[in-house]
Amino acid sequence: MLKLAICDDEPFMAEELSSLLSSYMEERGCTSWDICCFPDGKALLDSDGNFDLILLDIQMKGMDGMETARKLRQRGNQSILIFITVLKECVFDAFQVQAFDFLVKPLDPDRFRQILNRAIAWLEQREQRRMQKRTPSIMIQRGSAREIILLSKIRYCEVLGRKIYIHLAGGATVDYYGRLEELEQQVDPRFFRCHRSYLVNLDYVRGCDAGQVILTQQEKIPVSRLRERDFLQALLHHMKGRNTF
Repeated sequence: MLKLAICDDEPFMAEELSSLLSSYMEERGCTSWDICCFPDGKALLDSDGNFDLILLDIQMKGMDGMETARKLRQRGNQSILIFITVLKECVFDAFQVQAFDFLVKPLDPDRFRQILNRAIAWLEQREQRRMQKRTPSIMIQRGSAREIILLSKIRYCEVLGRKIYIHLAGGATVDYYGRLEELEQQVDPRFFRCHRSYLVNLDYVRGCDAGQVILTQQEKIPVSRLRERDFLQALLHHMKGRNTF
């Protein structure tokens, strides 16, 4: 679930931001999010502050948004900070607190969506990196949904037309629109591009014969003549690393 925060001492502005955020999340197809509103910087700091994204007014009574942001960063807070301001000149200090971007009052709905698009994309990429550190995986886009697939479960991938078909352990297949070149950049060294249309997980390879890669359960996929030598070298290196076959 995405945790979103709004910190603004003007109730009508907080309400407008909340409405824009909710509409944006619905349009994007998000199914789980929570919005918390705070009337000032102290109230935000008194909360756990563990938000994915914070919309923070710069000019507030008492502790202003910039000072609030400094205190958040001093605590090690890594939330995306988007400042709200009436004057563009006020955002120059934003670099000191690693602000993501800023919005100028009155709010421009188109700019709001553009900034949120980039912010949510950044959050998704950060989550993917976290998942990959815990358990190596990839994230694929299927329509409006995103799906995480463990690399250890992928036997091989093939491209047919504009679609990539990911063949999983157990026999299931997942397809999505994409390019094999891009997928190749996302996986780790256990994968080898044995053919222009195939990317194979060496963990599932049991040999190579007559231009065919032999997988577990004797399934076969092609290896191109120009890549066969490199494939065999990669397989031998992989076997030594695993110390098993």
